[in-house]
Amino acid sequence: MKSKLMLHNTLTRRKEEFQPVNPPHVGIYVCGPTVYGDPHLGHARPAVTFDLLFRYLRSLGYKVRYVRNITDVGHLENDADEGEDKITKKARLEKLEPMEIAHYYTERYHDAMRALGVLSPSIEPLASGHIIEQIAYVQRILDRGYAYVSNGSVYFDVERYNRDHDYGILSGRRLDDMLSGTRDLDGQSDKRSPADFALWKKAAPEHIMRWPSPWSDGFPGWHMECSAMSTKYLGDTFDIHGGGMDLMFPHHECELAQNTAAEGHGAAKYWVHNNMITINGQKMGKSLGNFITLEELFTGNHALLAQAYSPMTIRFFILQAHYRSTLDFSNEALQAAEKGLDRLMKAVETLGKLTPSERSTVEVEELRTRCEEAMNDDLNSPLVIAALFDWVRIINQIYEKQQTISEEDLRQLRSLVGTVVFDILGLRDEKATGSDNLVAPLVETLLAVRAEAKAAKDWATSDRIRDRLTEIGIRVKDRKDGCDWEIE
Repeated sequence: MKSKLMLHNTLTRRKEEFQPVNPPHVGIYVCGPTVYGDPHLGHARPAVTFDLLFRYLRSLGYKVRYVRNITDVGHLENDADEGEDKITKKARLEKLEPMEIAHYYTERYHDAMRALGVLSPSIEPLASGHIIEQIAYVQRILDRGYAYVSNGSVYFDVERYNRDHDYGILSGRRLDDMLSGTRDLDGQSDKRSPADFALWKKAAPEHIMRWPSPWSDGFPGWHMECSAMSTKYLGDTFDIHGGGMDLMFPHHECELAQNTAAEGHGAAKYWVHNNMITINGQKMGKSLGNFITLEELFTGNHALLAQAYSPMTIRFFILQAHYRSTLDFSNEALQAAEKGLDRLMKAVETLGKLTPSERSTVEVEELRTRCEEAMNDDLNSPLVIAALFDWVRIINQIYEKQQTISEEDLRQLRSLVGTVVFDILGLRDEKATGSDNLVAPLVETLLAVRAEAKAAKDWATSDRIRDRLTEIGIRVKDRKDGCDWEIE
């Protein structure tokens, strides 16, 4: 199978036609969360972005092995080689075992992803479950001469590697520039150079999470888990490696160097990065007071939020921006997304009510072509949504008898819209799903009572039901053959 999909490859800084390593199979590895706190907006964007890619590749007929890891060991406080393990610190503060912390927040992450409509990956490996593989990978790099042992820790020799390869090729950074901005170590570190990074760290006496190795009782460096686990499940050459732009350096740069040192070449053919999230124009951060968890978004329980926003509103909002563009969250933007999503779902509902005519005055193939071209153009979900909204207007025109559609075209339109909206974009009608959501059936019940009142010419009751619904934000539209309703 040969796809027309063009992906932006961070490694080459250009769009390239997607050519799988082993068609029709596709291997994707995406960096998952470090599970020491509640999932937040920063987790939502890469999850939705690569869920979109996963869904689209499957819709093209590929068999996709999607691997998304869980970091439950080795991620230190400053994302480098010093400081306390984030999960260990949380465990010490809450007087729990580190694995209790990791399991609790992994479940919280899973719950949030399910709410956002993110499909489960094919494999979800834990860093702590692959210590043997990581030790073996460190040894391979040592054997090839690109690492050294120092006081029980193992460090990657960046300057040695850079003589043979190109450290910084992914992020566009140059080693000389990086070294010029650092201080000499003056013998105060086990590293030979400030640019070197840990493959294995000797554990301090108070460090809880530790494993035996040929070099010391310790734990793997943060970057090592992805090199070891991606190649274990996808082979030494696979298709796509994804993650947030904030991981490009140092995490993905170090990972690429590890792969090249161990394998003689990089593992991933395409490096795909989603851009960052800002809130009201500012970078999200706890120190700025704008750090919002997904649960706070879903409940509205945050000082910056004017209301609660449903999971599908968050997903729809993320999809409205191209994954490589900055995404700014604000109440105004989220409220607009909420209205847009409701309008789209109302059109899907109206689509089910359409009756066919003898001939069509619309071209269903035009929608199919626009959606395919947009998705093949580096997953351009905003253009897909724009095409859908053009057809929201057309669907309403058909319903109003201003346009006509044949039975075959109607069948194709329903199938196409269902595939794009639900299967590829991963949206769902929250009014129509969930046992705890009674809005739709209650409104339909009231409108049935209103219809009976109108049939009996009880205009006072009919108007009272309509007016009360309007007061609570539900607009009723009377038509010749009944009525529709929507949330304003």
